[in-house]
Amino acid sequence: MNSGLILGVITIYASGFVLMILTIYGIRKRTKTKLENELTRLETLKNLIISSGILSEMEKVKSLINNEKLDDKYKKWNKRYKKIEKESIPKLTDKLLEIEGLIEDKNFKEASFSLARAELDIYYVKTDMELLLDSVKDLTMSEERNRNAVTKLKALYREVVNKYTNNKNDYKEMTTSIDLQFENINKLFSAFERVMENNDYDEVGKIVHALDDLIKNIKVVIDEVPTIILMGRLVIPKKITELKSLASKMKKDGYNVEYINLEYNIEEAEKKLNDILDRMKVLNLEDSIFELKTMLDYFEGLYGDFDKEKQCKKEYETYMNTIGTKLARLTQVIKNIFLELEEIKESYALTEEELKSLEGVNKELASEKESFKKINDRTLTKVTPYSRLAKECELISVRIASTEDKLESIIKSLGSLKEDEVRAREQLTEIRTILKDAKHKMKEYKLPVIPKTYFVELEEAKEGIQSIIKELEKKPIVITDLNTRVDTGRDLVLKLYTLSNELTKTAGMAEMAIVYGNRYRSSYKEIDYGLTKAEKEFTSGNYRKSLETSLNTLNQVEPGIHKKLMSAYEK
Repeated sequence: MNSGLILGVITIYASGFVLMILTIYGIRKRTKTKLENELTRLETLKNLIISSGILSEMEKVKSLINNEKLDDKYKKWNKRYKKIEKESIPKLTDKLLEIEGLIEDKNFKEASFSLARAELDIYYVKTDMELLLDSVKDLTMSEERNRNAVTKLKALYREVVNKYTNNKNDYKEMTTSIDLQFENINKLFSAFERVMENNDYDEVGKIVHALDDLIKNIKVVIDEVPTIILMGRLVIPKKITELKSLASKMKKDGYNVEYINLEYNIEEAEKKLNDILDRMKVLNLEDSIFELKTMLDYFEGLYGDFDKEKQCKKEYETYMNTIGTKLARLTQVIKNIFLELEEIKESYALTEEELKSLEGVNKELASEKESFKKINDRTLTKVTPYSRLAKECELISVRIASTEDKLESIIKSLGSLKEDEVRAREQLTEIRTILKDAKHKMKEYKLPVIPKTYFVELEEAKEGIQSIIKELEKKPIVITDLNTRVDTGRDLVLKLYTLSNELTKTAGMAEMAIVYGNRYRSSYKEIDYGLTKAEKEFTSGNYRKSLETSLNTLNQVEPGIHKKLMSAYEK
């Protein structure tokens, strides 16, 4: 038993050891394969560095050599190429062979590190070769590139020359300068052909660049000079003459145009105009069109300013008439109010707020009169434009409108004092009439007993009426107190009238119910008993209780008797 157990343990350990050996072997094999694949990739990258492209381009340069400068350039490039071919590439080859040995020796860690450094070195050499190829191609392709550029420039140049030739009258004062520029461009085209024959590619680039600048500049000249001549010689000078004449006429008509600084602005514009025309002669047109358009826009805007002044003068004159009339009217209204103020104070108690409001309106009106006077004085001096005067008049008009609203509110408030008094007297008459009707209703019905509540409310109603009379007899009358007394008195009298109406109506229906029920007394004891009880309540002055008792009693023999009696009572 023990021997079998020992044998089993040994077998397990042996199996585990074999499995571990196999695992390590598998890992090392995969690592080696991976490193070998990476080495193959780098070998391919290295071999691609020197391609047939660089060799063919170098041969092209060699065939173009016909001067010392180009020969020197070729030698430098060939030296760089040989250095890469004879030094850099062999070094990379040695390094890759060294890495291959490390892999064979199973020194995987060192091989992996060396592969990373080798890849970096390969990219350095590859970049050096690409830069060399770009430099060589820049020269070998120079002829084609420059000839294409010059061909396009010649096409553009022909368009410019044709436009100039077909419209030569538009360039009268500029023909000498333009012709000279054309001559310079033609010379550059001839120089281009010479340097191309000599393969002087450094000089070719400079000539092409100069042609590009000159042709683009002459195109701008041909496009813009007619406009500059038209605006600078005709349009703007004509505008200046017209504006001077218009400004002079407006001054005679009483307008102030000094604020525009027309003379100074015209002087500056003429200086700028002369500068633009002088620069045009040497073909310097930078910002000329923009500056001319800015000038033209300014002068065109002045016509609008002058028209605005004319319109504003009409508005100003309208404002002055309107404001003058309003100020005179409001001044007279205020004066009349102050003349009547003492009399008003004797009749009515004015609040401190009402008096302050009136005084405030008077001060505002005095302030606006002073502002109006100042504007009128400035008009006489003719130093302020009508546009500004009209604006100030508009502001005064707005403030006067606000003052006018306040004054109307005060007038309305003062006028309502008398209206409130008259209305209170009219309402007093109405209240007395209602009281009389209430008393008459009670007398007309002749109730056996009048409840105490009626007499209490009658006294309160009379006191309410007396309070109104007292307020009306006061000097000065306090309108707020008077209105309160009128409202209170009216409520008390209406309350009494409502009570009188309810009492007589309830008593009348109770009496009708008892009379109606008498027909059932002899036939029904319950009816007789109920009606007797209702009669007692009636004679005691409990009219509502009497009505409820009689209706409940009659409802036993005639359901719905309440509606029937109500209809009969109303009829």
